Amino acid sequence: MRSTLHVKPTAAAGRVHDVTPASAGWTYVGFALHRLEPGETITGGEAGREACIVLVSGTASITAGEEDFGPVGRRTSPFEGKPASVYVPAGMAWTARAETAIELAVCTAPGVERARAPRLIGEDDVGQEVRGRGANVRHVTNILPETADADGLLVVEVITPAGNTSSYPPHKHDRDDLPRESLLEETYYHRLNPAQGFAFQRVYTDREADGRRRIDEAMAVEDGDVTLVPEGYHPCATVHGYDLYYLNVMAGPHRTWKFHNAPEHEWLLKG
Repeated sequence: MRSTLHVKPTAAAGRVHDVTPASAGWTYVGFALHRLEPGETITGGEAGREACIVLVSGTASITAGEEDFGPVGRRTSPFEGKPASVYVPAGMAWTARAETAIELAVCTAPGVERARAPRLIGEDDVGQEVRGRGANVRHVTNILPETADADGLLVVEVITPAGNTSSYPPHKHDRDDLPRESLLEETYYHRLNPAQGFAFQRVYTDREADGRRRIDEAMAVEDGDVTLVPEGYHPCATVHGYDLYYLNVMAGPHRTWKFHNAPEHEWLLKG
């Protein structure tokens, strides 16, 4: 029986993913992925939900409300260069027209109607950092971090080199217990390079009084898969020869990322 946390693409083109709060069984995060050919157009905009439109690859002309951002996006693969994105406040209509073949992610969360202006988040506007060391190194691009203006969305890209671990040591953010930990739902959109590769992700919770875990799933993810993290720890590992990209979308009752490391693995951070 397939895991409810492991979502496969539903089509090769058009809207290939459509994760909603209703389909995921949670409250905050929405994620859709569109693959369009040149000249094809999509529209969006929801009452009460803000959006971050991320060009995973390709170039699209994007408008939001009265703003025309023109052609957005320069890279042809998520493994080359920085992303370009457009932030759209809740309740504002937007349109994207593919200028090249595109892969376009639509990340959504609850928001206040037209609380701010739409804006371009260009390649030069996003910060990058290297996290970890040794076989735990990964390269992080902060598209919509908590320091950027938004109502609920947190959006980030990560590239994990072949053979490395990521989202590791295992950590979680499933308790509304600030300032120690924040409650954030999360999606992972996975890509592999080369595309025939695979990686692994485990989602698991702490042991209950009877020694069992409420969630304990290990998934072999392939190019284009989505994984859901409603709660618990969620480390990834990619195999030799295949780099792993993922796009994370997080949201919860408070827009801050405060995580709790699995105590039995926290020794890995020392020294």
